[in-house]
Amino acid sequence: MPLYLSHLLADIQAAHRVNSPEEELESDSLEEHFREVERWLSGDAEHTLSYHCGLKAAAFPPHDQLTEEEIQKICDAFTAMLNSWGFHVDLPDELPLHRKYQLMVGLLDHECTPVHTGMFVFDFCTGYAPGCKLKEYCPCLKIWEGDV
Repeated sequence: MPLYLSHLLADIQAAHRVNSPEEELESDSLEEHFREVERWLSGDAEHTLSYHCGLKAAAFPPHDQLTEEEIQKICDAFTAMLNSWGFHVDLPDELPLHRKYQLMVGLLDHECTPVHTGMFVFDFCTGYAPGCKLKEYCPCLKIWEGDV
């Protein structure tokens, strides 16, 4: 394994949430719980994912400098890190791996609030297929084109 890849995978591992959501929830007051709910309901994220986990998008090489196997390892490690923060990525199975990689790394600049219970799902689909980041892989595209 190339040295840069083992360093990146170690950085992703170190970016996991230190305390489990359950441990954090136990130490939170009822008032903090309601503040979290209000932030989530209002859509007000205070910081980017990068702020929470410590990873920077610039640390990730462009997809065309990686092999498919390297991209898969990074995506798997990134998914596990996201899950530790209460986030999940839901992407179409047919989406090319390099696009999955780009979307996942792009999440580092996305404002979000980690949750203590349940999970928050990133699916990258707004329901507006013409402007969707998933482009031709958007699950709403068939509806927009009238094929359903």
